[in-house]
Amino acid sequence: MEPALSHLRIDTPVGPLLISGTNEYIQAVNFTEEPATAFPQPPHLLLECAQQLHEYFAGERKIFDLPIQQPGTDFQQTVWEQLTRIPFGQTISYLQLAHRIGNPKSIRAVGTTNGKNQLAIIVPCHRVIGANGTLVGYAGGLWRKRWLLDHERPDLFSASQG
Repeated sequence: MEPALSHLRIDTPVGPLLISGTNEYIQAVNFTEEPATAFPQPPHLLLECAQQLHEYFAGERKIFDLPIQQPGTDFQQTVWEQLTRIPFGQTISYLQLAHRIGNPKSIRAVGTTNGKNQLAIIVPCHRVIGANGTLVGYAGGLWRKRWLLDHERPDLFSASQG
């Protein structure tokens, strides 16, 4: 039997985030528009996740050190693992991501999987951009993707994308 998920809502510069997980792993970090809800005291790991996210937004953290687990197929797990290897402040295209998993013809499936990522920011799907360098597709909205990329590398998009 799977352990019950706990939840913690935090405020961030890009809006509220809902962290979901157990004592053993973080399963989801999602943008939420839901009003603040009183949750029971979250496990220590969710508090640690919140702390690491606050450090990221404060410019003090570039890499997350958390046990994560999100449900998905072997293909999806492979794509999400590759996302964690994109360094802070760098971007790659969907085609480059497909090449990194050894299947350049899977570009559409890679894009779909990127959009199904439930661990926003921690599994940095925001670092994947269009082949021509444009911002495309982000479940949290393109304004958030732009904000996150500008936060990580202010010179990357601000001048060229207005």
